Amino acid sequence: MPLAAGENSQNLSTQSTAKAPLLGASLAELTAWVEASGQPAYRGRQLYQWIYQKGARHLREITVFPKQWREELADFPIGRSTIHHRSVAPDETIKYLLKLADNQIIETVGIPTADRLTVCVSSQVGCPMACDFCATGKGGFIRNLEKHEIIDQVLTVQEDFKRRVSHIVFMGMGEPLLNADNVIAAIKSLNQDVGIGQRSITLSTVGIPNRIRRLAEHQLQVTLAVSLHASNQKLRQKLIPSAEGYTLENLLAECREYVKLTKRRLTFEYVLLAGLNDLPEHAEELAKHLRGFQSHVNLIPYNPIQEVDYQRPNPKSIQAFVSALKQRGIAVSVRYSRGLEADAACGQLRANHI
Repeated sequence: MPLAAGENSQNLSTQSTAKAPLLGASLAELTAWVEASGQPAYRGRQLYQWIYQKGARHLREITVFPKQWREELADFPIGRSTIHHRSVAPDETIKYLLKLADNQIIETVGIPTADRLTVCVSSQVGCPMACDFCATGKGGFIRNLEKHEIIDQVLTVQEDFKRRVSHIVFMGMGEPLLNADNVIAAIKSLNQDVGIGQRSITLSTVGIPNRIRRLAEHQLQVTLAVSLHASNQKLRQKLIPSAEGYTLENLLAECREYVKLTKRRLTFEYVLLAGLNDLPEHAEELAKHLRGFQSHVNLIPYNPIQEVDYQRPNPKSIQAFVSALKQRGIAVSVRYSRGLEADAACGQLRANHI
């Protein structure tokens, strides 16, 4: 699936035969839409404010619109989901199961701290990558999410927490670069319409041939996080089946090109699995690959799922891995996932109840 070549415009229509949801449309597009409906242009800004600032879910809620027009538009979709289930972890992380217009279920996670509210968003219903340690991949792939379905996740969390979302991570269900057109369009709308800075958005990918290079051409200001999870090709193929057709050497070459084109530092994600990829020789091997790279390594102690019997390393092993990387000049930190008790942590998303 190619990346979007230019601006993504909404194919909005007031006709019942083509009801593209309004969420994700720009102010200019919404203004053109209301004018095509026979309304004055200023109603475009009203509509824009009610969708992005007031969180309107139905056009009939917009009380500044004439009553008759609201009734005519009663069935026209804004593009909002409904909360199917909500699980709250002891650390106040909330996992949401959201029901989409076609009754598919996706997960999104709200992660609060004292000074920020982060949303972990999904980009697909399921995931085709089938990573061996990830619950989402075990459930298979159904379809890509549309632009409005991605934006809706952020608005839903913002409304439920009753505070502004400050950060977004594309680390939920799915591989974002296999849905690049909609993901990039959603990022632009989240930035321009919802008001979230691109530098506060992280896009995570396991690596798809040529997609990282093409992403660089968009010159987004987001942080790119590349999931390595292994220090050599043989081990990476065991954990990530798609790595068979995209070697670690080729992936890292494309990452270096991304840094050169964007002048932005990369993050490398590395899930630590006890006795499998967390040994001193793995740290040494990883450091050799990343030496001289403008990057940062995020180590993620494994979050258990039912389908496999991988284990989380003990604290001593984690610290030894960190020390080995630091001694070799690699910038590294450990990310302990929030929401573990609600099955809302990294690798646990599977769109079902706990």
